[in-house]
Amino acid sequence: MRNLDITTLRSFVAVADQGGVTRAAGFLHLTQSAVSMQLKRLEELLGLELLDRSGRTIALTASGEQLLAYARRMIALNDEVIAKLTDQAYEGEVVLGVPHDIVYPAIPRVLQRFNVDFPRVRVQLVSSYSLQLKEMYKRGECDLILTTEANSNEAAETVAQLPLRWIGAPGGSAWRKRPIPIAMGRRCMFRPQVIAALDEAGIPWELAVETENDRTIEATVAADLAIHAVLDGTEAAHLVQIDDGGALPKLPAHVINLYGGDSGRGPLLEALATLVRQNFRMLGSSPLKAVVG
Repeated sequence: MRNLDITTLRSFVAVADQGGVTRAAGFLHLTQSAVSMQLKRLEELLGLELLDRSGRTIALTASGEQLLAYARRMIALNDEVIAKLTDQAYEGEVVLGVPHDIVYPAIPRVLQRFNVDFPRVRVQLVSSYSLQLKEMYKRGECDLILTTEANSNEAAETVAQLPLRWIGAPGGSAWRKRPIPIAMGRRCMFRPQVIAALDEAGIPWELAVETENDRTIEATVAADLAIHAVLDGTEAAHLVQIDDGGALPKLPAHVINLYGGDSGRGPLLEALATLVRQNFRMLGSSPLKAVVG
């Protein structure tokens, strides 16, 4: 199997960019004979003439032009790999803050991809409520945070706008009960809007569960003892969106805001912010997975 050598490709690209072997040798801090020998070996390896030496100046042949594009890409990829695996700029720790209720399904994909791209960087995931995360960000305790808010914020970038959806147990009937049992977190951002929507629709309700533990809410809803509201696409795998045929009021949309994702904060934070944008913009784009009749 034949293999292309990166050092030789660098010499080839330098000759093309500098317009000749002599200038390329000076650019690379090599002797002219060393560069010429590298080019000869490259041509012998490929069995192609890469340079037209018939004129006063060296020009690329058609094969040389084709190789030049590949060579640039191979050198760039080589340099990227070396930098990410050895450069101190690509190691360390970043702190990402995310509200409890939007960790799934996007954040695992973000962390997995980021770990592949930056294996020497540790991401510390902090999960809390949006208001608390904003305070932590102001104190410098988080590098990036996501929040769920009713509106966009000039200090942040909105990465998704999603409607709230009623969720329940598969095949459940809790949503038919009156007063309707709901499970909500004590400091949930959605709580005021959920209660207001039920009141405006004239639907009696009661708090079946009021807690700060998401697992408690999920367990109660999974047992068909209450219903809950989450952003579209963020419901737990064992819960489903309720197809109530209009019996329940529509809930308003909320936004997911990203703080700290602006450019100029270094390659690590910029890369992490890009992954966050890509994965959260995918939320809500898939069709309804299942419904409660």
